[in-house]
Amino acid sequence: MPLAPAPPGGGAAWRRLLLLLTVLPLTLAALAFVLQWRGGGVDDPTARWPPHAFPGMAEPVRLSLPSSDCSDVLAGSSGPSFPYLRGWSFPSDSGAGLGLQPKVCVQTSTSAGLEQILPWLFYHKVVGVAQFLLFVEGRAAKPNVAGVLESIPGVKVVYRTKDLEDQQARSRIWNETWLSSFFYKPCNYELFVKQSLNMEMAIVMARDHGMDWIIHLDTDELLYPGGAAEYSVRRLLSEVPHDVDMVIFPNYESSVERDNIKDPFSEVSMFKKNYDHLPKDTYFGMYKEATRGNPNYFLTYGNGKSAARIQDHLRPNGAHRWHNYAKSPNEIKLEEAAVLHYTYTKFSDLTSRRDRCGCKPTKEDVKRCFMLDFDRAAFIIASTASEEEMLRWYNERVVWNDKQMNLKLLRKGVLTRIYTPMAIVQGLRESGVFTSVIAAGQPAVNEKLSPKKTDAQSQNVTRLGNLPIKLRASDSKASARKILQAELVFNDTDVTAVPPMSPPGLDDEHRHHSE
Repeated sequence: MPLAPAPPGGGAAWRRLLLLLTVLPLTLAALAFVLQWRGGGVDDPTARWPPHAFPGMAEPVRLSLPSSDCSDVLAGSSGPSFPYLRGWSFPSDSGAGLGLQPKVCVQTSTSAGLEQILPWLFYHKVVGVAQFLLFVEGRAAKPNVAGVLESIPGVKVVYRTKDLEDQQARSRIWNETWLSSFFYKPCNYELFVKQSLNMEMAIVMARDHGMDWIIHLDTDELLYPGGAAEYSVRRLLSEVPHDVDMVIFPNYESSVERDNIKDPFSEVSMFKKNYDHLPKDTYFGMYKEATRGNPNYFLTYGNGKSAARIQDHLRPNGAHRWHNYAKSPNEIKLEEAAVLHYTYTKFSDLTSRRDRCGCKPTKEDVKRCFMLDFDRAAFIIASTASEEEMLRWYNERVVWNDKQMNLKLLRKGVLTRIYTPMAIVQGLRESGVFTSVIAAGQPAVNEKLSPKKTDAQSQNVTRLGNLPIKLRASDSKASARKILQAELVFNDTDVTAVPPMSPPGLDDEHRHHSE
């Protein structure tokens, strides 16, 4: 039977449809090109925010820095900047932005310079910290550093003076037993006591500033708010249940991949995960590979840092924890967030730590000075070895230069890559934030250097005369302490300060399997 003929015009209709499908996308593409070329229709995400100035400064510009020590780290490079920081601004006065809840305060004790403090400080401003209480001494207390810090909104500077030491000698925790085992010992023990005494003062200062949470950090530590709905410590803490008093941030430890790091916050992206964030079989199964002949899994401490909700009877419990005179605090440990600890990231850290301590480089004497095994070994090497021997030791014990091993541990989850802090700090630098802050602080620096002025004239400086009555009127008499303790329901006399502690070792594996 012959086939029926195709309806007339059918082929022409298909040809017209194909032509339409071909021409339509080309027309839309041409229209989009014309709109973009004319500057309309297509939104540039980097142009959505007006060019606000950063705190106390004009439009960010490239400036020469007064100190050569800071220029390499704080100045922007000639390369392209991170564009999405354009127009970022911070509150123009210390009271601005505090309507955001909860209000988070970070306290530190530091002797570092601007090249370390400024990236640390502004990173934490980006992630939602509202107030900074800086207890400074050494280099951090010099006019060219302290003057800049005092000019930054939201920053309070407290100097380590004879008056401060006398005040702290009459403080409550100095006259109690839970910290006394660390008294009258050099180096790390002395630092630990200073940190605890400064934390005690910071609690009252933070409360008077209307803060909700307080965190003690060192300036080689960055908060990593993993697990929050946004990259914000404030958002992270806003999701903590109201009956929780303290939150533990397990620490991750930096794992440098070369021996010539200059700016750890911008150059280090690999970290060793905490015991608490790993399956126990993985931790113990990869322990020897992860330790690489060092005394412990981490070079330094492994027990994290904690944030405390500011409330009555709060006190420090050493630099790593908080406690409460009136009750046993309700404490939780975060499952994704962490403190990133950038320890021994620079080869010069070996000698700088050595120069801060006057102990003898013997196995017995270093026990008086350092709490952790690796610190002891590093001090002995830095005190007895040549520069070449130190560099070899540093590469063997600190630098992760075996790429195959790194890849194996990354696949197992022992090591991890975290790039966000690096991107934020690089972006702040390229946007001119650090150089502009230094420029804005020069009047305060000049005022400090003027023989006619004293540093007490700066409005951002906190001195003992300006401390709250609660701190200045502390009663150190034993009878007063007994009366106060009798009024409290909870007795914490058996609680001792929590020192920096190493993570579990292989000896703990048997206990893990028996549980």
